[in-house]
Amino acid sequence: MKQVLLLGGGHAHVHVLQRLAQQPLVGAQVTLVSPFDRQMYSGMVPGLVAGHYRAADCAIALRPLAQAASVRFVQASAVQLHAAASQVQMDDGTLLGYDWLSLDTGAVMHRDHLPGAREHALFVRPIEDFVQQLDAIWARAAQRRLHITVVGAGAAGVELALAVQHRLGAPGTPGKPGGSATGVKVSLLTGGPAPLAGYAPAVMARVQRTLAAMGVAVVRQGAAAVQAHAVLLADGNRLPCDVAVLATGAQAPPWLAGSGLALDAQGFVSTTATLQSASHPQVFAVGDVATRRDTPHAKSGVYAVRAGPALALNLQRAVAGLPLLAHRPPARTLNLVSCGNRSAIAAWGGWSAQGRWVWWLKDRIDRGFVARYTVPGNISRPP
Repeated sequence: MKQVLLLGGGHAHVHVLQRLAQQPLVGAQVTLVSPFDRQMYSGMVPGLVAGHYRAADCAIALRPLAQAASVRFVQASAVQLHAAASQVQMDDGTLLGYDWLSLDTGAVMHRDHLPGAREHALFVRPIEDFVQQLDAIWARAAQRRLHITVVGAGAAGVELALAVQHRLGAPGTPGKPGGSATGVKVSLLTGGPAPLAGYAPAVMARVQRTLAAMGVAVVRQGAAAVQAHAVLLADGNRLPCDVAVLATGAQAPPWLAGSGLALDAQGFVSTTATLQSASHPQVFAVGDVATRRDTPHAKSGVYAVRAGPALALNLQRAVAGLPLLAHRPPARTLNLVSCGNRSAIAAWGGWSAQGRWVWWLKDRIDRGFVARYTVPGNISRPP
């Protein structure tokens, strides 16, 4: 029996599990390893923060998917990968061997990248940990007005800042009430550039108008440190802060260093058109943990979702000894940025639009993705 190890319960691997429920890998034993027994769908987390969803609405349960696919589920975290020995070491000390390995763990956020962050900041990754700490923030907000600073002005940071403003904004303010009578002051710390830098100018303009209308203060400074009641800015000033939320760029998992796999300059797995490691063809990698060396693209969940069918097919072909097929990621993607108040901004290349209908579209897409892998009966039906 060939040993196939799926490391991580990311967006692509849930599709692999669904495909295995329809068509098992003949002659292979498949194991899924994940530190959590559910996968929080990142696209719905801002809606959860804003109060539009419950945590259960945003979660894909991994155990039922694995059971339907006759896949062994191991709840653990990887601490080291030994590519030469075809083994992965877990946090409990066990070693799992493999003939074929697929990585879809996502990226991480290093706790000591910003001084004081480990002690005083709230990290958005792992998403499960972030979600578990939200209730404590809402409880504090019910007692007094909070100063909340979101560090990072990419799509995640913008969406979270607007979501918090919507949920905790006091009556009579642009944010509207959502769960607090005490109000909130939300600051978005960009690090220098304008919010959503890199998007089309029209999209950036829409976001800046929305942030201003909702009452989110944009601070175009970098963070030098996080303190107990403030964020120390790069220019030496202190920004009062009760809760600092770090939504900065993703980093590669530390256990990839020394693994023997070919990595890019940032430490992510370098992969080919067939989604295989550039150095070890028995290893696949997709999502934020990987970088396509032939067609680099942004680290966005949409690319992991699109890679799911190609990964499932190539795993089947690899076990069967058949030639693998190239996966072509989309040249452009539809980006939907939620604005907290059940409206959203759509971006497709240089085109953009904004309104409640965009939120309706995003809500429909997001709910549909989660339901595809959680509604009884759907796990054995092609998407």
